[in-house]
Amino acid sequence: MELWTQLLGGFATAATPINLLWAFVGCAIGTAIGVLPGLGPAVTVAMLLPITSQVEPTASMIFFAGIYYGAMYGGSTTSILLNTPGETGTMVTALEGFKMAKNGRAGAALATSAIGSFVAGTIATVLVTLFAPFVADFAVKLGPPEYFCLMLLAFVTVSAVLGKSTLRGMTALFIGLAIGLVGIDQITAQVRYAEGIPEFMDGIEVVLVAVGLFAVGETLYNALYEGRSSSELNSMNRVHMTRAEWRRSWPAWLRGTFLGFPFGTIPAGGSEIPTFLSYAAERKLSKHPEEFGTVGAIEGVAGPEAANNSAVTATLVPLLTLGIPTSVTAAILLSALQNYGIQAGPQLFQTSSALVWAMIASLYIGNIMLLVLNLPMVGLWVKLLKIPKPQLYAGILIFATVGVYGMRQSAFDLFMMFGVGVLGVMMRRFDFPTAPVVVGMILGPLAEAQMRNALSIGEGRWSVFIDRPLSATLLAIVVGLVVLPRLMKLFNKRRGAKLQAEG
Repeated sequence: MELWTQLLGGFATAATPINLLWAFVGCAIGTAIGVLPGLGPAVTVAMLLPITSQVEPTASMIFFAGIYYGAMYGGSTTSILLNTPGETGTMVTALEGFKMAKNGRAGAALATSAIGSFVAGTIATVLVTLFAPFVADFAVKLGPPEYFCLMLLAFVTVSAVLGKSTLRGMTALFIGLAIGLVGIDQITAQVRYAEGIPEFMDGIEVVLVAVGLFAVGETLYNALYEGRSSSELNSMNRVHMTRAEWRRSWPAWLRGTFLGFPFGTIPAGGSEIPTFLSYAAERKLSKHPEEFGTVGAIEGVAGPEAANNSAVTATLVPLLTLGIPTSVTAAILLSALQNYGIQAGPQLFQTSSALVWAMIASLYIGNIMLLVLNLPMVGLWVKLLKIPKPQLYAGILIFATVGVYGMRQSAFDLFMMFGVGVLGVMMRRFDFPTAPVVVGMILGPLAEAQMRNALSIGEGRWSVFIDRPLSATLLAIVVGLVVLPRLMKLFNKRRGAKLQAEG
């Protein structure tokens, strides 16, 4: 009963005129960003982070959350009409959605995408409402050894498991960890790695690195390397579905929702994996397999879109309850909370209860807003694609520069931002993932503090991490994630060589 009372209190806060306005603006910006290929919620939230110094915490978190899931709605529009995914999570939507559009069924593809996103987002928000408080209650019982092992698991999954190259992922992670250690040591209060530079005494700003790495890095990379390609836009028809298309869509929406949610809650799960799994499942279960890859199957749009939005909403569970981000945007949202001096984690539901429940309530409101924004106004969003790239990227650079300078009115911060931007370009150019840098920078100091606290509890003994069942289990999972893929690869290589020798 207490849960519903808190949720109703959250609705009362989220439904105030100013917070409704922030939610609407966030959803509208998110949809626009999702439509524009090459941009994304991480870049946008990073670029707008400096507003945290001017806006009240609840309003800004509702605004950022609106941008986050709004981008997932908008990303499907360009996937279907242009075969150009606005977001990585909508790559799979392009496979069938673009073929449907080519065959004059763009309206049905856009409708199943928007309604599926609404259904998945709403169900996932209900699951967040029900499970997040229980996860928080469980997390309160965790000690420093368990927290350190949990963060170690986040480091490994974000850098070693899901990237193309373990070495590149781990390199990016260590860059982030190194940046995070600059400044005053949390425990001894000693300044370290500042090299006598006064601006480094308080540490390197996460906002500055996020803006430089994503907004500036993305802009410079596109200016330097993007080809002058032009895409052909498919013609639009009325956004609606027939009765048969409704019958084929709703089971795919439900399957996609319950497939995507668990992936959003695990460290670095991302929305790409569940969308591919959902597509594979729909292809296997469909009664119209001949439509896949030819004229376009509506289930191939409905399932992945639902999985994508469900996974995005689910990232709030580990973010709010454990303080662990499972995506790049979630990591930047975590830094937004830190800007307000709010520490995400199990105590958040007690210390900032009003903010958490207002944010969760805003998800319900935001989903309705996005349905209204996406179904009747899809023609308007498509017009955004006509903005010339030079003007678009110049505008992003201006926003980033003004935002970062506005934080401390420091010219040093601007040089630093553009320096990090150049690093972002080099990382993109040589295929180094950028997510581990942000995760390492934010979680690194926290993991260090938990490790040192755990060693204090164990009186300097490293065995403290294997003495406790949960931390030992987490360590075993970490070792398994690092070692097992290599062993399997080696085994398959030797087996292939043996079969070749016998053949």
